[in-house]
Amino acid sequence: MENEEARSVVFEHEEAGAKSETGFWLFRQEARLAVLYLLAIVGAEVVTNFFSLVGGVICHTILLAALIVHSSLVAKSPSHKLLLALCLAPLTRIMSLSMPLAQFSPIYWYLIIYPPLFLAAWVAMRRLNFTARETGLTAQKLPWQLAVGLTGIIFGVAEYLILRPEPLISELYWGEVLFPAFVLLVGTGFVEEFVFRGVVQRASMEALGRWGLLYVALVFAVLHLIHHSAIDIVFVFAIALFFGWVVNKTGSLLGVTLSHGITNITLYLIIPLLVPAGGWRWEAIYPALIMVLAAPATVFLLALGLALESWAWKRGR
Repeated sequence: MENEEARSVVFEHEEAGAKSETGFWLFRQEARLAVLYLLAIVGAEVVTNFFSLVGGVICHTILLAALIVHSSLVAKSPSHKLLLALCLAPLTRIMSLSMPLAQFSPIYWYLIIYPPLFLAAWVAMRRLNFTARETGLTAQKLPWQLAVGLTGIIFGVAEYLILRPEPLISELYWGEVLFPAFVLLVGTGFVEEFVFRGVVQRASMEALGRWGLLYVALVFAVLHLIHHSAIDIVFVFAIALFFGWVVNKTGSLLGVTLSHGITNITLYLIIPLLVPAGGWRWEAIYPALIMVLAAPATVFLLALGLALESWAWKRGR
């Protein structure tokens, strides 16, 4: 009897070990696929930005087809959701390169490209059986979301110092700023965050665990090779990691949407018109300095208010 019990215990341990080994093997398999397709995205972006736009579109199209076919072949595998969600990365680049937008003002490019991209991400979300809440379409922890949103001012000024882009508008007054600001906030802010920190990050974390945050940040940074700046790639990677961490902790895209949108509004609309073509002058950068100092001050006050509220609530219990 004792021998039978001993054999039973040994069998259970062996079975648990086999399950653990299988799970580790699946994780390694998913990690290998993730790295493989990341390298493919890097290759397609290198072709796009350093060799040929047409060649880049062809590479991204082949990559998109490969992801669709591969995801269908592993429909019952944990890799399925990751591969299907990754389709949104080459699709983003294909749409931005293949549409005939030369006759439009650059601000309208965002207006034309991002609605169909949002639709594609929404279809992917539904196909992956993700709920709106699971992809961050909530407004929970609102004070923290607003604090995160204000970081966009700092990020925008910092990225301007890296890229020095031309402004998307000719004059800095309300009539000319409001519509482009809305387009950047909804397009680059909401849609890109819904795609990457919503759908792709959710699928990546299901397949890769916490490494999914790092993976999505890498994919997002690679898609910024278009600026031909290694410093900007590192900067975007760091910001993408921060955005991913915020969404993972708060469960909402609101804060990162605001921060991303405000970053691009500051980068493309405000700072380029505050800084003369000849360089920085103190009288020109006073408004920028005020914004940069006001953002962390507001974040600090919000955090202090939340801490005091929490302390008072605990004392009152």
